[in-house]
Amino acid sequence: MARKGNRIQVILECTEHKESGMPGTSRYITTKNRKNTPERLELKKYNPILKRYTLHREIK
Repeated sequence: MARKGNRIQVILECTEHKESGMPGTSRYITTKNRKNTPERLELKKYNPILKRYTLHREIK
């Protein structure tokens, strides 16, 4: 079902995990308001593989 308005679903991926070369990925799904935050979202989230809080950036 299509959503109305400016709120869209985005995927956040860990930046430190990607650079480390370890297998697997840490990703989170969240929503953002496209009108209020047109730039890519960056949040500190928990990475269970690295067992610490790391920076997660919005992809695609």
